[in-house]
Amino acid sequence: MSNPTIAPQPLLARLFHAPAALLLSVGALLGFTFPLGKLAAAAGIPPLVWATLLSGGGALVLAVALLMKRQATRPTPQLMRYFVIVAVVSYALPNVLIFTAIPHLGSAYAAIVFTLSPMFTVIFSFLARLRAPRRLEFAGIVIGFIGTLLVASGRGEVGRPVEWFWVALVALVPVSLALGNVYRTIDLPRGAPTLVLAVGSNAVAALLLLLLCGLTGQLGDFARLATVPGLVALQIAATAAMLALFFQLQVVGGPVTLSQIGTVAAGVGVLAGTIGLGERYPAIVWIGIAIIAVGISLTVRARMRR
Repeated sequence: MSNPTIAPQPLLARLFHAPAALLLSVGALLGFTFPLGKLAAAAGIPPLVWATLLSGGGALVLAVALLMKRQATRPTPQLMRYFVIVAVVSYALPNVLIFTAIPHLGSAYAAIVFTLSPMFTVIFSFLARLRAPRRLEFAGIVIGFIGTLLVASGRGEVGRPVEWFWVALVALVPVSLALGNVYRTIDLPRGAPTLVLAVGSNAVAALLLLLLCGLTGQLGDFARLATVPGLVALQIAATAAMLALFFQLQVVGGPVTLSQIGTVAAGVGVLAGTIGLGERYPAIVWIGIAIIAVGISLTVRARMRR
């Protein structure tokens, strides 16, 4: 008699190697980061401390998983270079910028800037002579970008004017993310387990952010995390799950597909901010979200065809 607990494994294995499923999963988990960041700011936790928690907590959980699987990789100069560059460009800088801007722009509006990374990723991928998106995939990116412009034209929450200084500052986020998307593909350490890449890069990011906390006198603020243990646990769990799938999507999907997680995250972030935090947005924002959904569906369909 066959063991019924073994049956789901082939399906899970297929999903783990399916770019479309990984894209939706990683994007959704990323989208929940924005309202959680707003709740952390409301609890008085500085953005730098919260960003350190993301990388450090996620790396710690995945490190335990590595120990349980007994996966070890000998550190090499290329691997260490990869960890440092990815830590700065993909995690430390974007997280500090986004969590600093959330109190000024709202969690959903801050999430929207992530949808700009696909366009920059396409440009940087072309310059780096990597794979260009196919017609249907490119159409999805363009449609998603149009939806993003409509959302951005909504000028943030109802009754709350946009602070354009923070809009300009947070615009650096998609550029940094796009550079990270392309770099991780170009310099990807062959043969290294994806969990090792996730743990190493985030551990380095956490150390850099911790050092920055020390230089700015914010080490004492880590005690405030004890005031919101449920929020901390939820954020660490979401981050660890996202990182476990993030590098797998990088490997099987490539930089352009990976960049689409920002589009998914924006939709999830707006919904979570509206339903969970009571943020209100004008009708044009919801029209833009619907158009973004169409763009996502085209991108997913293009990946499934491949």
